[in-house]
Amino acid sequence: MLLRIYPESPNAREVRRVADRLREGAVAVLPTDTLYAFVCSMEFKRSVEAIARLKGFKLKQAKYSLLCSSLSQLSEYVRPLDKDTFALLRSTLPGPYTFILEANGNVPRNYQNANRTIGVRVPDNSVLRAVVEELGCPLVATSVRLIGEDLEKEYLTDPGLIHELFTPRVDLVVDGGIGDDSPSTVVDCSGGTPEVLRYGKGEIVL
Repeated sequence: MLLRIYPESPNAREVRRVADRLREGAVAVLPTDTLYAFVCSMEFKRSVEAIARLKGFKLKQAKYSLLCSSLSQLSEYVRPLDKDTFALLRSTLPGPYTFILEANGNVPRNYQNANRTIGVRVPDNSVLRAVVEELGCPLVATSVRLIGEDLEKEYLTDPGLIHELFTPRVDLVVDGGIGDDSPSTVVDCSGGTPEVLRYGKGEIVL
């Protein structure tokens, strides 16, 4: 299914429709402020495993992010933040950043990295955040880029082509307009001193 939701004014009925499918365990493709992403509710391990198969790796090898609707929701899934880290997140989110933080007990171990950290995002995308807010919990996510496949840019940014490529392997593609072809900037804050692991769309000065 390909469902159009306009980012300028996300239709509440359509947002609820997407959230309802995710509550049933659907695997979807949603827009973010960077690349489109495979997503599912964090409550469905089998859906997370399905995304791992789409990406071509085992669940334990996967590096997922949690997509949150707000900094307040994000804080429910990580260990308490020190003052400087909180200030950094508050100054950059919502935005095209992934922050590596220490996960707390609300994050299933299967979604954590080996050192019990998790990537967390609050994308600056009204469609995505509306869906997460309606759902009531973060989405487990990873970009539509496939390991070992050199896809043309259009198959990463055009929701119509993404739908063509991944149906029926995903249940739903949300068309939120042409996406960006740049990934998020990744900042590791789990060791005390922030460290940029990857420079992407988000500009950051540490």
